[in-house]
Amino acid sequence: MMQDNSVFMPATRTAGLQRLRNFQSNMGLAYAKRRNQDRGPGNHSAVSQLSPYIRRRLVTETEVIAAALAAHGPENAEKFVQEVLWRGYFKGWLERRPQVWANYVTGLNRDLDTLKSDAALQSKIIAAEAGETGIDCFDAWAKELTSTGYLHNHARMWFASIWIFTLGLPWRLGSDFFFRHLLDGDPASNTCSWRWVAGLHTRGKPYEARAWNISRFTGGRFSPREEEFASDIIGLMDEEPEGLPEVQPLRSVIAPQPNVPTAVILTEEDCSITTSDLALLDTRAVARLHASHLRSPRAVYAGVIDFETEALADTAARAGLETETLTAIEPINLANWAEAAGARQIAMPYVPVGPLADWMAQAQPILEERGITVTEWRRDWDALIWPHATAGFFKVKKQMPEILSAAGLT
Repeated sequence: MMQDNSVFMPATRTAGLQRLRNFQSNMGLAYAKRRNQDRGPGNHSAVSQLSPYIRRRLVTETEVIAAALAAHGPENAEKFVQEVLWRGYFKGWLERRPQVWANYVTGLNRDLDTLKSDAALQSKIIAAEAGETGIDCFDAWAKELTSTGYLHNHARMWFASIWIFTLGLPWRLGSDFFFRHLLDGDPASNTCSWRWVAGLHTRGKPYEARAWNISRFTGGRFSPREEEFASDIIGLMDEEPEGLPEVQPLRSVIAPQPNVPTAVILTEEDCSITTSDLALLDTRAVARLHASHLRSPRAVYAGVIDFETEALADTAARAGLETETLTAIEPINLANWAEAAGARQIAMPYVPVGPLADWMAQAQPILEERGITVTEWRRDWDALIWPHATAGFFKVKKQMPEILSAAGLT
């Protein structure tokens, strides 16, 4: 079997645009027909594998959608465009319910504490993560994930369902396993997807892995038996008897102010920063802030960290910036760096709900004490989608024509 090259994707905008061009002809009806087929490592030609680039905005959502529409028109490209919108929807949904992320972090820490003292659970988790459960398809996906940093989206759903309902493992530990290894992992898509499979996102509607479905959409690579999987599954709604938290207003943003001494921060949350973003700023220092390790208290896959490192270097090079390197460890180090540069504001692309936002929240009071304001660029694309991400995806899907029009894509 051919080795998957996902982990060896160059983390540059040039590489992302080349991948976009290579897949553009497949963004229409071919994608709609074949997108659910998991062909295995090295054979994921039915999907674009652009997600690691889109996640960091080395290639932007609008660029990808524009390419699909140009090649196939709105009707034939509809399914591909919708899949791009899902990422924005999940981000907006978590922005509107930040309590869900806070509860995930608290719950994960609790699960990890249990893991330390529960030998039986440790044994099960080790087997699952190593791909040694005896369930052939699950084991193959575990090994593909840990060796490449990628899994087909359909395989992610099957894997999560087996993890939760057949193996009976804590869903947050599974979500953490994905988040530590996925090159395209982001807090919103990863957390919400696991919640969706567990029956927590769309309450009472868990996703059930079925043998016939796996056999069909893997082209017979796997032929599991129905009795290998849990049946008559019930979602995990009892874990959250109070239901979903109330929708919150979007977090307010302070835009960078011109002619103010500024320290610019580059992060993997948005690598689309250009010289035009910086044109009016009195820039005193620029740093690449490395934060992949914040994804989990456990060790993060080296491929994820390497991808972040190269993406940030590429971003700095494209913008013609000389940068320093910072690591998100002690928040006071960020304040010391900005103060030493004589900055009165930090300018950075918007940091959505997730581990880096949590870390920045720790840094905020220290920066304020030093008279340094955190300012952000929030992209127009997010501003178009996030106000509609208050319930299910249908609300965003219904607004798709208006969103695309406002983004200048129709």
